[in-house]
Amino acid sequence: MLAETICSAVSAAGLGIAAVTAYRRRFLTATRIAAYALVPAGLVLTGVVGWVSGMVFKPSVWIGFGLLGLAWLLFVTTRTVERRRLGKDPEAAAAGAPKAAKGRRGRGAVAPTASAPSLGSGSRPAPQARPAAAAPADDFSDIEAILKKHGI
Repeated sequence: MLAETICSAVSAAGLGIAAVTAYRRRFLTATRIAAYALVPAGLVLTGVVGWVSGMVFKPSVWIGFGLLGLAWLLFVTTRTVERRRLGKDPEAAAAGAPKAAKGRRGRGAVAPTASAPSLGSGSRPAPQARPAAAAPADDFSDIEAILKKHGI
């Protein structure tokens, strides 16, 4: 009951501020203020405020949120521990080096007998040299002509 009264008072105050703003001929701002002022009244009339206030003040709801938080914490902890265990080889664990190119099942990403890619010359011809760019004086000749045209 108190929440509905507060929301109604906030809506009434917002509509009053919107009226004063409209009186000052700032209609766009006044319309925006009126829109924000009508939100609390709309929430009260749809029953959202009663639902939220009923949910907030029940201890069983807070126990449920606590259990959800605990479940999330346990999930994150187990994922972290799992990633640390999978990230190291048994032999490399003593040296502290992470496992290279291994998935969850321990298979390598590349076959052990695969050869390195050849970096020899391909079928593309070598790039030809481009003609030299025009001298900088030529680039500014158009600008000089425009400036002379305007008497500068």
